[in-house]
Amino acid sequence: MAIEIKAPSFPESVADGTVATWHKKPGEAVKRDDLIVDIETDKVVLEVLAEADGVLGAIVAEEGATVLSNQVLGSIEEGSAAAAPAAAAPAAASAPAAAPAAGGEDPIAAPAARQLADENGINLASIKGTGKDGRVTKEDVVAAVEAKKNAPAAAPVKAAAPAAAAPVFAAGDRTEKRVPMTRVRATVAKRLVEAQSNMAMLTTFNEVDMTEVMALRSKYKDLFEKSHNGVRLGFMSFFVKAATEALKRYPAVNASIDGTDIVYHGYADIGVAVSSDRGLVVPVLRNAELMSLAEIEGGIAGFGKKARDGKLTIDEMTGGTFTITNGGTFGSMMSTPIVNPPQAAILGMHNIIQRPMAINGQVVIRPMMYLALSYDHRLIDGKEAVTFLVTIKNLLEDPARLLLDI
Repeated sequence: MAIEIKAPSFPESVADGTVATWHKKPGEAVKRDDLIVDIETDKVVLEVLAEADGVLGAIVAEEGATVLSNQVLGSIEEGSAAAAPAAAAPAAASAPAAAPAAGGEDPIAAPAARQLADENGINLASIKGTGKDGRVTKEDVVAAVEAKKNAPAAAPVKAAAPAAAAPVFAAGDRTEKRVPMTRVRATVAKRLVEAQSNMAMLTTFNEVDMTEVMALRSKYKDLFEKSHNGVRLGFMSFFVKAATEALKRYPAVNASIDGTDIVYHGYADIGVAVSSDRGLVVPVLRNAELMSLAEIEGGIAGFGKKARDGKLTIDEMTGGTFTITNGGTFGSMMSTPIVNPPQAAILGMHNIIQRPMAINGQVVIRPMMYLALSYDHRLIDGKEAVTFLVTIKNLLEDPARLLLDI
């Protein structure tokens, strides 16, 4: 029996997608939950998994094809993968009842065994149960986990390089290579041009002395990591915390324009720009104003891992009332970030440089960072933008203000 392979159900904000990569070829055996094909949308890459064991049949939508929600991409001939080895080895017919059922049926297993298997990504159908009537016991799963740990690492499902990786040419080579933009890259390009065309965007700059934040981080980073289950204390959480406090004081910076209306948001959903192989993505920390430093750092670390693995969801990428981007991780000293519409502002962080500063009539060396705030002048006045950035500067130079709310 043939089972249709369909594109996922896209949300309303996503009109269509592009078939990025087929991970199986026609005639190749597949198992249930195997990754079959990637669908790239304007925001994220969606994975389509096999619904049953079998053989990949005809591919209807080739790589590069544009597909709609729930459109048929191809088919799986169910059961064909299991039939071939059975014919080659007739002795399999006398296999004990404890063997996993064909067709991916769920085996009998103890609740503790199921939980342990889920936590370690073990497919219960692949485990031979030693309990009564072939029941999979917790000990069976423990043995499978150990075997998985000792097994040689499997080749990654996804290629390490992005779909449109820059080619490498030999010296003196005058050849050219033309590759299509990924949908993510094309969407970013379109939105950035629209932002510059449709809003009165300006950038104001300031600098912040990172001495106190760096001393605080150095003093407590080990205790912080130990107290929060391995979550590391970075600089971004201080900036997010300072930004949420400044947004409370200057609500226009946290607002957006909708037609002829101004929409003020009573919450701070902070977008954190993350670089990935497929381009810049901006996952969102929801209600960041209510989050602790540990929750912020844990959320950002989780987003970073998901971005590298291509696992970010559309919901995690949607919305946001304010964005923070850190070009300093790549060595940027100064930049003018572009606002992410319909937001009204974006904060740019940069690298920390030891520079001579005049403090109380003395020249001292301090770790300094330039800050940039790009903003929509239609909504935010220059005075408001400058005082917003000065507020962030003051909060970071004296972090106790974040605790005292002053």
